[in-house]
Amino acid sequence: MTDRLTIRRPDDWHLHFRDGAVMRDVVPFTARQFGRAIVMPNLTPPVTSAALAAAYRDRIMAAVPAGLHFTPLMTCYLTDSTDPDDLARGAAEGVFTAAKLYPANATTNSAAGVSNIENLFPVLARMEAEDIVLCIHGEVTDHDIDVFDREKEFIERHLRSIVATFPKLRVVFEHITTGDAVDFVTAAGPQVAATITPQHLHINRNAMLVGGMQPHNYCLPVAKRETHRLALRAAATSGSPQFFLGTDSAPHLKRDKESACGCAGIFGAPFALESYLTVFDEEGALERFEGFASLHGPAFYRLPVNEDSVTLERAEVAVPPVLQVTGEDIVPFHAGTTLGWRLVG
Repeated sequence: MTDRLTIRRPDDWHLHFRDGAVMRDVVPFTARQFGRAIVMPNLTPPVTSAALAAAYRDRIMAAVPAGLHFTPLMTCYLTDSTDPDDLARGAAEGVFTAAKLYPANATTNSAAGVSNIENLFPVLARMEAEDIVLCIHGEVTDHDIDVFDREKEFIERHLRSIVATFPKLRVVFEHITTGDAVDFVTAAGPQVAATITPQHLHINRNAMLVGGMQPHNYCLPVAKRETHRLALRAAATSGSPQFFLGTDSAPHLKRDKESACGCAGIFGAPFALESYLTVFDEEGALERFEGFASLHGPAFYRLPVNEDSVTLERAEVAVPPVLQVTGEDIVPFHAGTTLGWRLVG
């Protein structure tokens, strides 16, 4: 039995820091584990230009604790009026690593997202020509579509068309939640990849709804049936380079999660590696964890692998019921439970 595992330092390929005081308090949770992170642009107002992204990057870097080496990778929030020249210029100057497509009103701070995806095709054509990665929140938002079917419907309505129309465009289908998404990505070929969150590997929709409403297990896209969770676990641990780590860690204060209209998002950053590794251990796939966590993402984004390493050891880790962010309570994923691995360095 393997009791100690050393791997190249991982990266988080899908992450929310928010901004202001919350951002300053949550950055250290990520920086102690990961070398880089794709930072989501859904702020208020959103990060829609290279200038806004550069300024946000500077604010994040100022929050990285002394002695830690961490690089935020910035994304452009696509809208109905995105300037393709500014996007291309920002990518060429190293400000943008990718651009993010939010269907309007799909999730937190996405009201300014794209209202008609086909109208975005000229921007996508420019992204294909400039080799800029497209990250997609893949859900339709029509009120007549069941919330549990939004991802599957997005594949059929939009994603097949995007991939077919722009065959050289690198696409990351983010935080996938269904076996349908696994099947689509697998069949799409090497230009398409997907990130998988720790929560969607650990919980199904019962975790939100059984025994009363469980707001701290509520995220978007929502967790699905057990069959989908098992399909995600099989994909993550398969060794396929099309699947890699992306926590979608999304901090919301406890009082906001437990309000009458609680926020969507799970704060997975504090124990992210321990959470993921627990899954790989349970699936008998420890030897494939480095690929998922540290190698597949850089290969897809065409970035070098981190030079340094991290070590985890088999040990019980008690996740506290709450942590402190801006002097208030925030509930981490796995709150009040015990994980079987510990990050030691």
